[in-house]
Amino acid sequence: MTDDTLSPLSERVAAPPTYRPQHPLIAEWRPATAADVDAVHEVYRAIDTADHPNYLTNREQVEEELGFSFIDLEQDTLLAIAADGRVAAVGIVMEPPRQESLVREFMNGGVHPEFRERGIGRELLAWQRARGEQKLAASDKRLPGWLVGYADERAPGRQRLLEAGGFEVVRYFQTMERDLADPVPDVTPVGDVRIEPYRDELSAAVHAARDDAFRDHWGSQPLSDEQFHGLVSGTFAADLSYVAMIDGDVAGIVLTDVAEEDWPGQGFTGSYVSTVAVTRPYRGRRIAPSLLRAVLEASAARGLEKVVLDVDAENPTGALGLYTGMGFVTSQQEVGLVRAY
Repeated sequence: MTDDTLSPLSERVAAPPTYRPQHPLIAEWRPATAADVDAVHEVYRAIDTADHPNYLTNREQVEEELGFSFIDLEQDTLLAIAADGRVAAVGIVMEPPRQESLVREFMNGGVHPEFRERGIGRELLAWQRARGEQKLAASDKRLPGWLVGYADERAPGRQRLLEAGGFEVVRYFQTMERDLADPVPDVTPVGDVRIEPYRDELSAAVHAARDDAFRDHWGSQPLSDEQFHGLVSGTFAADLSYVAMIDGDVAGIVLTDVAEEDWPGQGFTGSYVSTVAVTRPYRGRRIAPSLLRAVLEASAARGLEKVVLDVDAENPTGALGLYTGMGFVTSQQEVGLVRAY
């Protein structure tokens, strides 16, 4: 929705010239192409292994990101190529297309651990910030504009880099784990609610329910069809995902992944709950804990050891309390940083 108290972003943000990074260790700075998927994946995996070995970016996710219709590879991506031809750093500026209350530019990518602490990250972020401001300045929407970055607490250098670039810590996100050796609470929803397995034919309704449920969450905007497809493909586990139905309507959803590549870094076998959502008209009917019960029981029946999820520590629906009550405990933390316009 438009905020009539704001002037258009194009009037509030001055478009800077394109930043041209320079660094003695980098022989070439160039945009990524579709042929760079493997090289970008190699950098992402090295970053993940160093910063958060419990969750890793897979090749399909890289291919999806570089293939998004709303990313212009020529303008929105940058690779730092070392003298030996290796990719030392990856920068992507991503602006998701469905903007109802906020225009966001995500600062994705990073520097390969072998090339850190040498100033390459500062050059990369300077390019990203300039590109992000160019994209905000091209928008005529009367909405707040954000440049957004995230930093795992186990990678303090990332947070320092973003803060030095003018970003402020505004949100904390907790990773929580639930040991499936412990009993699952016997919780049921209130009223005529049916908990059913996810089915492909419900995908459009599930997408709509997700967007409706997240409208009051921090920074959230509706997902594009491409982004939603990413939620229900790849490592998505339909047999561990459920919907809550009321009178033919999707009232709540839980979407789950099983990424076996993550298990060695986690130290256990497990499933990952990517989405828990209950639409606003049906909140307060114990739908979310009932959906979680279904995931916990199905994951245990599959022989997995834990269920993992992430939560905004200040979630307005009280999700943190919900998860704690279902036996989840915090294991790691990530911060969200924003430069606002």
